[in-house]
Amino acid sequence: MFEKIDVNGENEHPLYTYLKYHSRMRGKKIKWNFGKFLIDRNGNIYQYYGLLTPPLDLDEDIKKLL
Repeated sequence: MFEKIDVNGENEHPLYTYLKYHSRMRGKKIKWNFGKFLIDRNGNIYQYYGLLTPPLDLDEDIKKLL
């Protein structure tokens, strides 16, 4: 859980490959480490939020998914 992994490029972790290709990112590179993926209780990607979206702005979407 605390191991450094690549989120882009040749050595990117398979989790991020999946997240990027199954979200609105459509395989684009993650630009910065403050991007956020919100996943529902069934493991479906609900939304990707870019680095400029403050975590508190996810509050309503999180409530919808609970």
